[in-house]
Amino acid sequence: MSTSPRRGAVLRAVVEEADRRCDGALPTNVPGVRAVFPDDLALVGALQLRWHTRLTGAVEQALEADPGDPEQAVVAAWRRTAGALPGVRAVLDARAERPASPEERAALRTAAAKDRVLLAAMAGLAAPADPRAAAIGLRLELRARGGLHVAA
Repeated sequence: MSTSPRRGAVLRAVVEEADRRCDGALPTNVPGVRAVFPDDLALVGALQLRWHTRLTGAVEQALEADPGDPEQAVVAAWRRTAGALPGVRAVLDARAERPASPEERAALRTAAAKDRVLLAAMAGLAAPADPRAAAIGLRLELRARGGLHVAA
């Protein structure tokens, strides 16, 4: 068996476990985790990529369904993604609050900024290269989280 299919199967099991527990703890006890993910940073990175990929798809679908209100479509897509991957979101949020290393902190900050730029750009509020894009995307994310309802 090649490494890629096994890695995919282990990652699916990790996602299922994270979503089942929804406790924010990184599911390192899933069989095969240490065989395909050498450390927690690699596993967190894989979960972040799963989140980003799902979010991107959800945003594209939401914009196709509701092109007239891109801000609301982006907010709804974030909420849908969080509903589909609640445990993954909980792990990423917990690790962002308490990263295990400076490398993890940097990786999660970079990933969050990319997600937020995506939100802002797809909502039509900022170009991807706009230095304000991440801050605008953060406001959209907070709206999606049910936090501050600030006009973006």
